[in-house]
Amino acid sequence: MRVWKGAGVLYLAMAGDLAAGTVDHSIHPENRPKVHATEIRMASAEVDISLRPVLRPKSIKASEAPVPEGESNQRFQNWVQAFKTRAREQGISSAVLQQAFDGVTYDADIIRRDRNQSEFTKTIWDYLDSAASDTRIRNGQAALGEHRATLEAIESRYGVNKEVVIAVWGLESAYGTYRGKTDIIRALSTLAFDARRSAFFETQLVAALKILQNGDTTARNMTGSWAGAMGHTQFIPTSYLDYAVDFNGDGRRDIWSDDPTDALASTAAYLARFGWVKDQPWGVEVTVPGDFDFRLADRKIQRSAADWARMGVVSMNGNPVPDHGPASILMPAGSGGAVFMIFKNFSVIERYNTADAYVIGVGHLSDRIGGRPALQAQWPRSDRALTLKERKEMQKRLTAKGFDTQGIDGRIGPLTIDAVRAYQVASGMTPDGYASLNLLNRLR
Repeated sequence: MRVWKGAGVLYLAMAGDLAAGTVDHSIHPENRPKVHATEIRMASAEVDISLRPVLRPKSIKASEAPVPEGESNQRFQNWVQAFKTRAREQGISSAVLQQAFDGVTYDADIIRRDRNQSEFTKTIWDYLDSAASDTRIRNGQAALGEHRATLEAIESRYGVNKEVVIAVWGLESAYGTYRGKTDIIRALSTLAFDARRSAFFETQLVAALKILQNGDTTARNMTGSWAGAMGHTQFIPTSYLDYAVDFNGDGRRDIWSDDPTDALASTAAYLARFGWVKDQPWGVEVTVPGDFDFRLADRKIQRSAADWARMGVVSMNGNPVPDHGPASILMPAGSGGAVFMIFKNFSVIERYNTADAYVIGVGHLSDRIGGRPALQAQWPRSDRALTLKERKEMQKRLTAKGFDTQGIDGRIGPLTIDAVRAYQVASGMTPDGYASLNLLNRLR
């Protein structure tokens, strides 16, 4: 999972450092930067079909360039020998190391994938069209029917609604169809040998070896994405060690098996660990009045549903939203698209992957699998996502005008959104914080 993020995230997946850009699979949630709802990248890994949003890598320094293939294998084998010494010092046995690295060679294709993730981004509506497509909903309902008894037992134990667990499964691996076939030891050792993020991936590699030493699987059966995420719901090794469970009682936490039981239970255990509130929504689609103060659409601002109702923020049927605890207003496409009142469970799903679009995708897919209606608001479909170059240009232009984004990295995170909103206020625009092409053209 989480790819870094969260049970393992990485990215349209899970991965070590969203900012650094491997597929989501590798990064742990606590260390991931916030990703704007429209910043959804198309990943290039096998599990990419999984719809985990992925960020583009930072610029590569000369010292981080890929190792020339002609000399890579010998240098890699030398690195493996040195790594084995470090691994033994961390309690990994020689027998496990022998088994794990038997026949393992450097994989130049993994480095090419890591370096060349597309900068193409999708809009939130394009992402949701796929995340909650008719086919994905139908397949999710079929999976729910097939595994209902298991999922109800998991829900009973962990208090996480079965539709949400199914939705995570649907986005991470298309209900187990695309789990990834890459040898995890080979992938992680290649990435750890590489200079760009060696410390992170060496930590994941040691964790993977601990999994083998625990007897949960064998080295060659430990497969997943090129970025190191594993199983039906794409856990990275460190998240697996912390949160995976043996739900079927066979003595192994087997997230690789064709039987998804342990993987689904592990996902529920992960969400429960971060405070899932059973039978409460992740969010509710709402409408706002014409005189709404769009500066209030900020994750840092929370009100009760009753307080929001007094300001005219109500459900799509015109009634006040029931009280589900402190709530914020989220406008992933600005004032021209769907608006959500989001609750604690939004932030729990966010531990799995910090991209707003991913969280909305899981939440909305779970709603649709459970029989709830499609979103009612229209999206600004005439708009398009900004390219990486355009996002950097926007940040430069905002900063030059005195609205400091505190960095020119092409990522539309909270600091850039705050700068956009401040510029909109100063310019007499609707202050929804939405980094659109229209806004860039106005800055120009």
